[in-house]
Amino acid sequence: MRRTRGFLLKIILLVLLSGIISSAWSQTDRFTEIEKKLTALSVTMPAMDESVDVSVSGVSIQEFLRAVANNAKINISVDPTLSIIIVNNFSNVRVIDMLMFMAKEFDLEIKVIGTIITVAKYQAPKEEVIFIPRKLNIKYTTANDQLSVDLTKDTLVSVTKEITRQSGKNIILASSLNGILINGFVQDKPFDQVMEMLAFSNDLSLTKNSDGFYILDKKEIQKQDNKATGDNKKNKKSTDASISAQVFSMDSINLCVVNAPIIDIIKDVSDKLHVNYSLVSQIDGTVDMTITGMTYDEFLDNVLNGTEFTYRKTDNIYVLGEQKVMVLKESEVVQLQFRTVEKIMDVIPGDVKKDVEIKEFPELNSLLLTGISSKVQLVKNFIRSIDKVVPVVLIEVMIVDVTKKHITSTGISTGIGDNSQVKTEGSIFPGIDMTFSTNTINDLINSFNGFGWFNLGHVTPNFYLSLKALEDNGVLHLRSTPKMSTLNGHEATLSIGKTEYYMEEQNNVVGTQNPQNITTRTYKSINADLSITIKPIVSGDNQVTLEIKVKQSDFTARISPNAPPGSVTRNFESLIRIKNEEMVLLGGLEENGSSETGTGVPLLSRIPIIKWIFSSRTKEKKTSKLNIFIKPTVIY
Repeated sequence: MRRTRGFLLKIILLVLLSGIISSAWSQTDRFTEIEKKLTALSVTMPAMDESVDVSVSGVSIQEFLRAVANNAKINISVDPTLSIIIVNNFSNVRVIDMLMFMAKEFDLEIKVIGTIITVAKYQAPKEEVIFIPRKLNIKYTTANDQLSVDLTKDTLVSVTKEITRQSGKNIILASSLNGILINGFVQDKPFDQVMEMLAFSNDLSLTKNSDGFYILDKKEIQKQDNKATGDNKKNKKSTDASISAQVFSMDSINLCVVNAPIIDIIKDVSDKLHVNYSLVSQIDGTVDMTITGMTYDEFLDNVLNGTEFTYRKTDNIYVLGEQKVMVLKESEVVQLQFRTVEKIMDVIPGDVKKDVEIKEFPELNSLLLTGISSKVQLVKNFIRSIDKVVPVVLIEVMIVDVTKKHITSTGISTGIGDNSQVKTEGSIFPGIDMTFSTNTINDLINSFNGFGWFNLGHVTPNFYLSLKALEDNGVLHLRSTPKMSTLNGHEATLSIGKTEYYMEEQNNVVGTQNPQNITTRTYKSINADLSITIKPIVSGDNQVTLEIKVKQSDFTARISPNAPPGSVTRNFESLIRIKNEEMVLLGGLEENGSSETGTGVPLLSRIPIIKWIFSSRTKEKKTSKLNIFIKPTVIY
């Protein structure tokens, strides 16, 4: 017996040692295979051998690899379930070397599909469990039909097979007995007696049919219900209950339960795993379930699902009881990484935050959750699912305002005025705008008199003459490039304006006997603004949707020097979609104006050529065009 045990121990140690060596070798071989695939991809994608510079702190692996892919122009797909935070500074490092570092550092699996690189958590292949069956202590003596057994938690199936093999007597098991463990010790007793004792000690029923087959089944339990109304009693047959549990470790539990009490299931599995647990209230109810390969925590979640009971773990002790018990409540602070706590409670669904008290701590950007452990964990998981990086959108706005103006003034005007005030003055070049006094006109007439029959008289002393021939051209080009930044989904507003003032005069008469006239002058302001409101929405495909509102107002001419200036307003609204870092032009904000005024002698002012002598005309043409260029840039 000792030699056999020593031999089995050597086999187990050899298997474990070979498994460790095989695991280390497989890891090395796995990384070598990844590097070969990435090197082969670099043949068709030279960007894999290019160097990149990436410096990040506290970002998710999805955002980190997305930045690398954009920088190197390669295709990378990352498993969204990865919860890895990256703090790294890579300078002048090859893309292949960086990917190999990530695979080794975080135990990742990297695959290449065409020109697409996929990144996910490495799932180690399940090791094959070598099961070495325990030798059953069963001995049958044919000569005197005696049987000896020494059983300790051996499966009923394996025991009956061994007894049938040695004795040649057929034993049939009911289907509900699969996985049942039995105990028993009997030494050199008749076969039938040993079978009856094993059935009795393990709560089984044994029958033998006319063909000599032994049939094992579960024993029927009779219960009596005594009613308070009299001596009437009737028997009730309870539904059979069975528990079949195979427990290998805290991370591997197989369970098959039929109508079994919940507390019995918990005690059975906990005892086999030597788990410390405490009951703060009685746990009632039965359950039917079949689970395989679950952890102990998942086992408790499933067996208590839909009941009034829950659990929590405190210092390696599982405390179980009713959800209403205050002892089972816990508090946890959840700090948000990327969002603010402002209005975060409004987005949590009502059924998720039910029975959980939530308090905000803006100074810590945190939420305090108080309630049952399972409920608190549900709210915490939801908050983590929406606590994602909110991109910042930098909006560059280029405003170009071009104004063109053309004014032409021509004509001759004469009149009678105060000779002492009229002087000869004005400009001749580049435009003619001259006013001649009486003396100047008479001197000019005297210079022409005496030439043959040409003789003009003098003008009246108060006569004056004004000669005008002017042409003005102007081009005004204004350009400004303001920049705005805002969070995704929030508005950014830019306003540029100017203010002009006008005087408002009010006369008040005070008194009746000696009325006095009081004049009050007030200067009031009027504004003309250019305002731009932009709301960006970033899509997952690197597209930006912009909701744009532009409002422009400007001043027009006054109807009188003291009147308020007129105003004109132009509005523009648009909803466009462009790529990140592309520029869009907003046009259509254009204004054209023209005017022509003139005075002259009736009829003569309409005759061609001579109309320039008998009339004065002013013609003005003005064009104003406003162009707005917008360029969004997404910053993570």
